[in-house]
Amino acid sequence: MKKILLSPWLATVTLLLALAVRIVDPTFVESVRLRYFDTLITAQEPVSTGIYTVNIDEKSLEQYGQWPFDRRSYAHIIDTLYQHGAGLVVLNVLMPEPDRLGGDDALARAMQKYPVVLTNAAGQYSKNTPKNPGAVVLNPEYLDRIIGYPGIIANIPVLENSAAGVGSVHTLPEVDGVNRRIPLVVTANEKLYPSLGIETLRVAANDSTVQIKLNELGVEKIRIPKFSAISTDNYSRIWIDWRQWNISTSLSELPNDFHGAIVVVGPTAAGIGNPVPTSVGAVWPHELQGTVIGTMVHGINIQRPDWADGAEIAIIMLSALLLLFLTRWVYAGLGSVVTLIIASIWGSHFLYHNYLWLFDSTALVVTVIVVALHAYGVKFVSEFLQKQQIKKQFGTYLSPAMVEKLQKNPELLALGGESRELSIMFTDVRGFTSISEHYGKDVQGLTKIMNRYMTAMTAKIIENNGTLDKYIGDAQMAFWNAPLNEPNHAKMAVKTALEMLGSLDAFNKEVGCEGVPPFGMGIGINTDVVVVGNMGSTQRFDYTCLGDGVNLASRLEGQSKPFGVKIVIGSRTAEQVQDEYTVVELDTIAVKGKTEGVDVYTVLSQTEHNYNADLAKHQQMLAEYRLRNWCQARLLTHELVGAFGGQMDHYYELWLDRIAYLEQNDPGTGWDGVTKLTTK
Repeated sequence: MKKILLSPWLATVTLLLALAVRIVDPTFVESVRLRYFDTLITAQEPVSTGIYTVNIDEKSLEQYGQWPFDRRSYAHIIDTLYQHGAGLVVLNVLMPEPDRLGGDDALARAMQKYPVVLTNAAGQYSKNTPKNPGAVVLNPEYLDRIIGYPGIIANIPVLENSAAGVGSVHTLPEVDGVNRRIPLVVTANEKLYPSLGIETLRVAANDSTVQIKLNELGVEKIRIPKFSAISTDNYSRIWIDWRQWNISTSLSELPNDFHGAIVVVGPTAAGIGNPVPTSVGAVWPHELQGTVIGTMVHGINIQRPDWADGAEIAIIMLSALLLLFLTRWVYAGLGSVVTLIIASIWGSHFLYHNYLWLFDSTALVVTVIVVALHAYGVKFVSEFLQKQQIKKQFGTYLSPAMVEKLQKNPELLALGGESRELSIMFTDVRGFTSISEHYGKDVQGLTKIMNRYMTAMTAKIIENNGTLDKYIGDAQMAFWNAPLNEPNHAKMAVKTALEMLGSLDAFNKEVGCEGVPPFGMGIGINTDVVVVGNMGSTQRFDYTCLGDGVNLASRLEGQSKPFGVKIVIGSRTAEQVQDEYTVVELDTIAVKGKTEGVDVYTVLSQTEHNYNADLAKHQQMLAEYRLRNWCQARLLTHELVGAFGGQMDHYYELWLDRIAYLEQNDPGTGWDGVTKLTTK
């Protein structure tokens, strides 16, 4: 179960959930998509519709009097607009009741003199008789497929019939309350009524009818005979192109010449009209109608293809599956996330700019991000658990800094080994028998004191960036230069050995106060090329090293007692540390099972004393010893007692015994000076 939960392919579940949300298309998803379409449409440079919107603002009220104006004022306004060169006046003011001042006839005569398009309102009830819409409907049996209202509120008959055209004003906000699409036709009382926008277009084209073809899905086609066909959706809606901007002016400050343009008149004074919410914010109703007319006049055919939803869902699925495949490579996966996001956004902009097709990239972007977060989140958790495993495995025998480095690069710990030069250390307790006898049957007490000893010694290994390989009874094995590089591994091993001896002195003082016999310790260090790595099986393994160099390090530790020193090091170790530490040659030995001799050395504790003279005499003593000049070697050994600050005195005592034995048992002229060991 853990393996399944930590599989990046489990992100397919996230993908399926994202696809399900997109298919169900809840309100918040649709709202985000529509907001993105707003961005596509409004991101273009503004374009003038060539249509004027004349605002009945506060200055206009000062000029014409209180609102609503009497109908004679409207007649004067119409006359004035045409005198200023208007091509067609659209009066976005509904007049369903007779004028209280009796000016209806004056307005009717003005509309009979000049073409004017009036508005009626689709609503919940009917009032007055609407003007014959002048629409030709093919397949009228499908009228119920389009947007319908219970009634139409029309102007009083004398005005309705005097107008060159009457269009219905209505909106159909989206799920978020924003007006982005306007129906061009609606129904009421089983009759079809054109919107103000398309009716204005019909009157401007001097056409007698609007032709609408219906089918079982709704509107199939709308056209004005002298104008090109207008593409809509099944509900007769068109997308408003909000880059189309009208030329706005006050009724009190009209331009000298409208140049034959369509002029849409509507109120903007405070408390009279209410703006409607759109993609570009709140817009006055007559400004909205002007933009709708401009969209149709300029042939702007923004579309959301019927197959767009299916295509988007298919692209989301394929893109996310490709991403999941590529997440196996970190940088390829991250690159694909960026590429898919950029390609999606660029593609939707390309399709809109070149074809006016609205394609959504938000669902793809969100899905790609969510799937990527899942896939890489699982990778993060998996790597985190791997790092925790590394910390658990190495935290007790590596320094925190080294564990942190391994966590950053777990590949260093792949199962298998590599050949590398290491400095390997073995330690062992001296005097364990007396310590064990001290505790007798108190096994718990013995265990506790050994744990205290191991803790004190291990601390120095960890502090000096060593790798604690294992505990072997009362012995320890550690090495340097793996798993992380340590250029001065031999010096670090020797430094650690000397510090461990210092810690041992402090430890013995502490336990001595408790009546515990003192601990002794022998240390062997050898530097050689060995195999190091995770050894074992896939179920269980240890990070360790193998090779002759490891075996020799163990044998060197065993020789610390016969040589009467605390530290025995190999020749390569001595070579690498002699510039910093006082290194003294002990002997040339051949360990059990080997015939070739190796030089062994010891390292003395650091002091300010210069031991050059002592070293020279010591080397002279060894030379006489190897030449079998026993008498001279014995005399020099006696002279060396007390040399090196007394640190080698036990060695010299044992060495005198060896010389005495060889004097009695001369090895002969074929002797090569190599001490053959018969035990490990």
